[in-house]
Amino acid sequence: MRLFLQPTRGLRPFCMPRGTSNSITPRIYYSSAASNGHRAPPLAGITVVSLEQAIAAPFCTRQLADLGARVIKVERPGVGDFARQYDDRVNGMSSHFVWTNRSKESLALDLKNKEDHAVLMKLLEKADVLVQNLAPGASARLGLSHDALKEKHPSLIVCDISGYGQDGPYRDKKAYDLLIQSEAGMLSVTGTGKEPVKVAISIADIAAGMYAYTNILSALLQRGKDGQGCRIDISMLESMVEWMNFPMYYAFNGAPGPVPSGASHASIYPYGPFEASNGQVMLGIQNEREWVKFCSDVLQQPDLASDSRFSSNTLRTKNRGELKAIICDVFSRLTAAETIKRLEAASIANANLNDMQGVWKHAQLQARDRWVDIETPVGTVPALLPPGSTKSAKQGGYGAQMGSVPKVGEHNKAILTELGLVE
Repeated sequence: MRLFLQPTRGLRPFCMPRGTSNSITPRIYYSSAASNGHRAPPLAGITVVSLEQAIAAPFCTRQLADLGARVIKVERPGVGDFARQYDDRVNGMSSHFVWTNRSKESLALDLKNKEDHAVLMKLLEKADVLVQNLAPGASARLGLSHDALKEKHPSLIVCDISGYGQDGPYRDKKAYDLLIQSEAGMLSVTGTGKEPVKVAISIADIAAGMYAYTNILSALLQRGKDGQGCRIDISMLESMVEWMNFPMYYAFNGAPGPVPSGASHASIYPYGPFEASNGQVMLGIQNEREWVKFCSDVLQQPDLASDSRFSSNTLRTKNRGELKAIICDVFSRLTAAETIKRLEAASIANANLNDMQGVWKHAQLQARDRWVDIETPVGTVPALLPPGSTKSAKQGGYGAQMGSVPKVGEHNKAILTELGLVE
C-alpha cells in the first residue's frame, strides 16, 4: 500500500515561509491501489480548492491530484459539473468526467446561498491553491478574485482559467474549444483544404489545463522562497497560440502559412499515410540520412535520393505529388505488413493506424504495465498511469495517486465535519 499525507487543517507543510512553524499533524491515509516502498507524492500536504467545470480546470487539478494534492471540487448541488452529462459511455458516466476527475473530493455548494458561500470562505482558510474556470467575471462577483483574497490569505495561489484572459476586448466572450481553435488559427492548418477540420480532442482546453498545472507548480516553488501567493491568469487563446508558433513563424513577415495536408506534414515530406496493397502505412522521414536509406532499402531505388526533384526536404515538399506517386507505386506491390518490415529493417520511423480499441490493447502500454483500476460510482474502470509516474519503488519514484471518481456532493458531510460546521 502506498502512503499519502492529507493534512486536516491550516495547511502549510509545503513551501512554508522561512521562520514559520507548522503545528498541524497530518492525517495519514493509504491508497488501496498503491504499492509498498514509494516516496510520498510531491504534493502531499497541498490542498487545492477548485470551482471547476468542463475540461480545462478539471484536467489541471486532476494532474495536481495525481501528484498527491488533496483536490476539493466545488460543484452545483444536484447536477454538479455539467461535464458529468456530456455522454454516458463509461457504464453510464461521462467519458470526459471519468478522465479528468479521479482522486478528487466533491463538495456541493450553492455559492449564491449565503451559508454555502461562508463554507467556501472557511475552506479557503485551509487551502494552498484556488482554481476557477467559471464564466467571465463570476468569481470576482463571488469575492474570489486574488485582489479580494490576498490580504486575508497572502500565501494563497489563485489560478483563473478563461477563454481569452481576464482583461482585453475579448474578456467577456464565451469560449468553447472549437471557437478557440478557430481564433488561434488551428483550423487554417488542419483538414485537407476542402473544409476546415478541428482537432478531434479538446486541444485548447488541454493546452490551458497544462499551462495552469505547470504555472501552479512554479508558483508553489516560488512560494517556498518568499512565502507569497500570487495570481495566475491562464487564457485558452494564449495557450493555443503558443502551440501554434511553428505555423506562425512559418508564415513570418507575411509569408503564406502552411496548407492543410490531412495526416501529412505541411513542411516535411515524406511524412504521413501511404497506401499499401491492403491498407495504409504511416511513416516519417526527418533528415537526409534517413531519406537516402529510405530510397535504397525501402523503395529499392537508390538513385532517387539524388534526383533533382527530391534532393532536399524543401524540394520533396514542393514536389510531393510526384514523390507520393513513386512511393505508392512501390507500396502497392507490398502488403502493409511487408512494407512495415522493410521500414523497420531500414530504421525508418513508422506506426500503426490504431482506432480506440487498438489503443486500449496497445502492446507497449501493456508491456509497461501502465493500466491500473480505479473506482467510480458505477464500478471499477481502468485508468492510465500519468506519464512520468512509476510503479517501481526501486526507481525512486513517487507513484501516482489514483483515487476514485466522486459522486456529486459525496464528501459534503466529511468536509463540513472537518471544518467544524456539523458534528
